[in-house]
Amino acid sequence: MPPRSLLRGFIALWLLTGVALIAGSVATVRVAIGSNDHANPHVALLAVVEAIAALLFVIPQSMRLGAAGLLATIGIAFVVHAALGQFRADLLVYGAAVTFVAIHGSLTRAQWRTALTVS
Repeated sequence: MPPRSLLRGFIALWLLTGVALIAGSVATVRVAIGSNDHANPHVALLAVVEAIAALLFVIPQSMRLGAAGLLATIGIAFVVHAALGQFRADLLVYGAAVTFVAIHGSLTRAQWRTALTVS
């Protein structure tokens, strides 16, 4: 069994990455559809797909499905930004975190109990 601190760190990385991606996706949807001058339905659609994937990512049973969706949307966003001459290092960091969590997989019941116990 990994140490409690490592389990807690993994949970924090997993959930904070998911929550940050949900928040970022919702903000992107608002910007993409909120401005009549710069409305972009393609960006809004990508952000909605990303938000759904991020929601799936934070649910243990669907984490890997959500991770696959996130990696696809993050990859598309990275390529589009690169084509526009923008280097988005944050997308690389999100991709790395999602990949790590997906490779690790969800915690076992025993690992959840260990991580959430106080002692």
